[in-house]
Amino acid sequence: MSNTATLSFSDGSPSVEFPVLKGTVGPDVVDIKSLYAKTGKFTYDPGFMSTAACRSQITYIDGDKGELLYRGFPIDQIAKSCDFLETCYLLLNGELPNAKQNRDFVDLVTHHTMVHEQMHQFLRGFRRDAHPMAVMTGMVGALSAFYHDTLDINNAEHRHIAAIRLIAKMPTLVAMAYKYSTGQPMIYPKNDLSYTANFMRMMFATPCEEYVVNDVLVRALDRIFILHADHEQNASTSTVRLCGSSGTNPYAAIAAGVACLWGPAHGGANEACLVMLNELQAAGGVEKLPDFIAKVKDKNSNVRLMGFGHRVYKNYDPRATLMRETCHEVLGELGLQNDPLFKLAMELEKVALNDEYFVSRKLYPNVDFYSGIVQRALGIPTSLFTAIFALARTVGWIAQLNEMLADPDQKIGRPRQLFMGATKRDVVPLHQR
Repeated sequence: MSNTATLSFSDGSPSVEFPVLKGTVGPDVVDIKSLYAKTGKFTYDPGFMSTAACRSQITYIDGDKGELLYRGFPIDQIAKSCDFLETCYLLLNGELPNAKQNRDFVDLVTHHTMVHEQMHQFLRGFRRDAHPMAVMTGMVGALSAFYHDTLDINNAEHRHIAAIRLIAKMPTLVAMAYKYSTGQPMIYPKNDLSYTANFMRMMFATPCEEYVVNDVLVRALDRIFILHADHEQNASTSTVRLCGSSGTNPYAAIAAGVACLWGPAHGGANEACLVMLNELQAAGGVEKLPDFIAKVKDKNSNVRLMGFGHRVYKNYDPRATLMRETCHEVLGELGLQNDPLFKLAMELEKVALNDEYFVSRKLYPNVDFYSGIVQRALGIPTSLFTAIFALARTVGWIAQLNEMLADPDQKIGRPRQLFMGATKRDVVPLHQR
């Protein structure tokens, strides 16, 4: 017999039953889609803290255990055994590629990395000091103006071509935004480099000299991409799904995700973390750390500790463990162990991991704390951190969008409300008010 949940009312209204759905892992879900039809009532759940908005087979998080799975594979195994394009293939297709599938996929992505030359003219319409996320929101959305052949979100072939184009062109667009802000000439993609090495070359090469690929740094950035590729039904993913539910084209749906990711509570967290470290360094660095920690603990203070704790993970963020290893590899490779800002960051990490206040509240360093440090070491400016995040998350957004569109239960998103405004009233003519 299937499990059911009974909802009873204290006002004498008849009780109603709802089916309880069971996933492969995770909490059971009460199916309340017929609630309004049966009772004339809605549920109230600000922030969707207790609401499952979809069925998904892509990513699973167990916040209590500190576990993150991509298609069933633990994130630590993916990060140690696969590169980013293998991870992309997995998220899009449900299984890791074999050798031939991987070669074909890499070849396909590699030969779609160039963007239309008119995109350069579009880019020049922005001020040079525009935030990269403002630029990225516009440029990703603008892709739909260049690719009229892949705009039907209900056509599986269109979605596949759009997916390859978006994954391939996002590094080019991010690098273009960076080069434009610095006044340096754009660097075109190079097909004999890996996905991540190609991105670093487009970011940091100049026509003046040959760019030398550093495998340690490429591997570090590739790991950042992998760790940020998807993260279940977060704010930006939910935005992409909601936007896509209206039938809009894939480029517009992904542009909506980019815009949502910009927020400091979401994709901007690692940027906010570096801003915090820079401000603390300017105020006196390690010597002022005890004063800073005291302010963080003070409920009446507005000082916040960025890069620690996570809304979903009630234990250690599994991505943080991997990113911490990468952080020390990069600092060692570049000889930055004694850089004042990095010493400050490591001292802050030590305090948080040993101070009972933080330990009891499970405010462990999260992935944003370490990824921000790594990106700064790689020479990526703080303002570009969220754009890097958007580059990595694009494949997750696309996989989630495709899954939603294939779901027979899919409908246009339409949240309800608890209305607290004025009841019906009459308009008084202007001369009588």
